[in-house]
Amino acid sequence: MQRWRGLEDIPEDWGRSVVTIGSYDGVHLGHQLIIKHTVDRARELGVPAVVVTFDPHPSEVVRPGSHPPLLAPHHRRAELMAGLGVDAVLILPFTTEFSRLSASDFVVKVLVDRLHAKAVVEGPNFRFGHKAAGNVEFLAEQGTVYDFDVEIVDLYVSGEAGGGEPFSSTLTRRLVAEGDVGGAAEILGRPHRVEGVVVRGAQRGREMGFPTANLETLPHTAIPSDGVYAGWLHAQGEVMPAAISVGTNPQFEGTERTVEAYAIDRVDLDLYGLHVAVDFLAFVRGQAKFDTLEALLEQMARDVQRCRELIAGAQPPSA
Repeated sequence: MQRWRGLEDIPEDWGRSVVTIGSYDGVHLGHQLIIKHTVDRARELGVPAVVVTFDPHPSEVVRPGSHPPLLAPHHRRAELMAGLGVDAVLILPFTTEFSRLSASDFVVKVLVDRLHAKAVVEGPNFRFGHKAAGNVEFLAEQGTVYDFDVEIVDLYVSGEAGGGEPFSSTLTRRLVAEGDVGGAAEILGRPHRVEGVVVRGAQRGREMGFPTANLETLPHTAIPSDGVYAGWLHAQGEVMPAAISVGTNPQFEGTERTVEAYAIDRVDLDLYGLHVAVDFLAFVRGQAKFDTLEALLEQMARDVQRCRELIAGAQPPSA
């Protein structure tokens, strides 16, 4: 799959294509429906399928300081899109200047002049251009002028976790923030993942017999609420059952939120400096402070056993 950053990266001889545009944070099941339709339509027409997305998130430029927590970094989104059959991903740097581009200019500069769109696939609520003035009706009108079709795909409706709302990144972020990683997984179609580089912490876990990988997470990462979770640690090509702790470590008067993963029954790992990922399967308990270190150790042993039981009944995620 080709990955381009900016319009100038698109090959000069690029031909017609089927395009979909959006932030696509998380590439959840609703996104997957649109992307799969884009790929299927591209295959029917014998042209490539292209996803256009933005960096940073448009809200950070339009309303500085409002950058939403991200469900997946761009490289992860690209991996997921490649798995759906996408041929190219175009990441457009979303600058103040770009945010002032009118909807009609966006159509011409991006869809017509560079991607030579033969069809554009979107959800019903798609908006684009300066002050989000463009909608799917306007896009369809532009299609009649510039010779591309516009196809609208309705989003799935979420299940019990979302209360019947359409699948959305906003809903998924809310569930993650509440610690409902199971509900988030229903929308994502897979466990929520947090990535980062393993850094040295206080190393108390190692001293207590539960050595953890302490992640320095990527900026704006959507991190679940404080507590203990069952899940998996992805490192060095392995997918390992893990007990995951999120929080400030109140037992030792901590103040900084951390994400730490103990690869269950693995004490031989040296992951410092490596980029790893953690997948969240299920919430186990909330963060707590114990009266004694012995009480904490007893609870940690129970946590690990509970994580074993939850993971044993689950399908391990792909790397």
